[in-house]
Amino acid sequence: MSSVIDLLKSHRSIRKFADRPIDAKLMEELFVAGQAAATSSFLQGTTIVRVKKEETRHKFVELAGNQPYVAKAAEFMVFCADLKRAGNYCDAYDKPFEGDFTEHFIIATVDVALMAQSLVTAAESEGLGICYIGGIRNNPGLVSELLELPKGVYPVFGLCLGYPDQDPEIKPRLPLPVIIKEEVYNEDGDKEAIAIYDEAIRDYYRTRTGGGHGISWSEQVADLLSEKSRPHMKAFLEEKGFKFN
Repeated sequence: MSSVIDLLKSHRSIRKFADRPIDAKLMEELFVAGQAAATSSFLQGTTIVRVKKEETRHKFVELAGNQPYVAKAAEFMVFCADLKRAGNYCDAYDKPFEGDFTEHFIIATVDVALMAQSLVTAAESEGLGICYIGGIRNNPGLVSELLELPKGVYPVFGLCLGYPDQDPEIKPRLPLPVIIKEEVYNEDGDKEAIAIYDEAIRDYYRTRTGGGHGISWSEQVADLLSEKSRPHMKAFLEEKGFKFN
């Protein structure tokens, strides 16, 4: 098995970081590695804002739901989907801007995820740890104000990056037969496989470092999908110029 496969299989979210900076040259290499990810139609629709000021970091701690590692990680970045940069050239070439179509929104958002994950893989190969911060979407308007994001740009997620000061267990994923299907979508055997998986997740939460709540995967996702989640996002995105036409 290749070292890259082993690296990817060993991913954990890190929430405790050592007080150790990341070399500037290494950061540059990580950004270049991230840029090498696939990008639909060569849009390159990602902009990353590095948040360095201590005062601003602490504001992000609050905006993201009081996650202290946002302030303590060596790097905290906000990954943004950006249609403005490319849209500027519609004017330059005297073309109408149609960037508010849903497809353009999908392209830019997928670009962000692909670039971020390539950067993350490169970072983990260098002994760094990461934690994605979706909590910034709790207050996307305030995040946009802090970062001065213009129309056509929205914050997708944050990313903490630094040297780990913990060694958490690897969280088990769903059994492959549940997510890998042949030819057509089907749910044959899924219920039984997920029941076994639920027990593994309960055991993971009960026995991991620090203990846990012992909830199963199916209970977690049922809770997630039975509640309204950030209902402000649609209006926010429309205000930012993503009209979903």
